[in-house]
Amino acid sequence: MAAMVECVPNFSEGRSRAAVDEIVAAICAQAGVRLLDVSLDADHNRSVVTFVGPAEAVGAAAIAGAGAAAKVIDLRTHQGEHPRMGATDVIPFIPLGGTTMAECVSLSRHVAEELWARHRIPSYLYEESAASPGRRNLATLRKGQFEGLSEQVPRNPDLRPDVGEARVHPSAGITAVGARHPLIAFNVNLATTDLEVAKAIAREVRESTGGFPAVKAMGFALAERGLVQVSMNMTRFEVTGLHTVFDAIARKAQERNIAVVGSEIVGLVPMDALVDVAAASLKLERFDRSQVLERRLL
Repeated sequence: MAAMVECVPNFSEGRSRAAVDEIVAAICAQAGVRLLDVSLDADHNRSVVTFVGPAEAVGAAAIAGAGAAAKVIDLRTHQGEHPRMGATDVIPFIPLGGTTMAECVSLSRHVAEELWARHRIPSYLYEESAASPGRRNLATLRKGQFEGLSEQVPRNPDLRPDVGEARVHPSAGITAVGARHPLIAFNVNLATTDLEVAKAIAREVRESTGGFPAVKAMGFALAERGLVQVSMNMTRFEVTGLHTVFDAIARKAQERNIAVVGSEIVGLVPMDALVDVAAASLKLERFDRSQVLERRLL
């Protein structure tokens, strides 16, 4: 695979297809960028866009997408299940092929500087781009969300953005920009309206509260479907696989006499992650990934 960068920005709009289409058009207008996926979620009121290309083109596309998002998203009137602090909530860069993590870190810092210079949107640098360990975790940075950070950032030096002045954009908020390894957005839906069940199971499976390594999890209500959801970011699928955490959630739900309705992957997923699920579910003996036909064709 040639050296390239994957970018997976999350935008705080999942109900207006026209607004998301405007953002995507700004991204795709950059030469050299290839759009891979667009996912919208109305309950979360959030969209995830995936695109790839050379580093310079991907950086320009991310800046253009954030500029478009600032025009069509106003967080002062935004409501949704998913926590958010920015119209463009997060911009991660993931190295592919011969690209290094250091190159993605450099790209993330350039993009953060341009977001401030062009759109007056401040940024936190997170994950591999973070200047200190306390700023690696996105959930920590997002505490208080748009409303709380709008009030607290000008007053609290500990919350000062890494790039930009000590204030958030009045309608577009603040964006987390960083470099990271590939992750899988994986959700499991439960046949109950009891949100506390989803929150309790999320606490039991996420790493930060004693669960599985490389798993981040939260509980959400899906009001329109009459369900609750354990929503996860699987940050290193080779450490904890999808099947491992799914089986654990199903077991914990069954202990509460609750059924699993289904699961979903938001955006794209590495092929190896699904191969691991198949190998585990089928109890394959002496299986090797080189036996996958598509891997021989790459």
